[in-house]
Amino acid sequence: MGQIDQRGRLAAEPFSYSRTKAGDVFISWNGKSVTTLKGKAAATFLAKVADLDEEKSQLLMAKATGHFKHGNERPAKPQRG
Repeated sequence: MGQIDQRGRLAAEPFSYSRTKAGDVFISWNGKSVTTLKGKAAATFLAKVADLDEEKSQLLMAKATGHFKHGNERPAKPQRG
């Protein structure tokens, strides 16, 4: 995964997922839910992730979440009260 994860961020295993009884999949990043997959997308994800090792499943979850974090975001400015 050298070319794909050049900064080594997926090595820390930041992604996790959980499945509901209804078949929905919640994908979390560092404990915060970032994406919900439902229906066919959830079934496809579960079928793919079942055959992968942890490193490749991290990449699959990163791709499923899309581009929610690029690394160039700035923290919010403190609000003046």
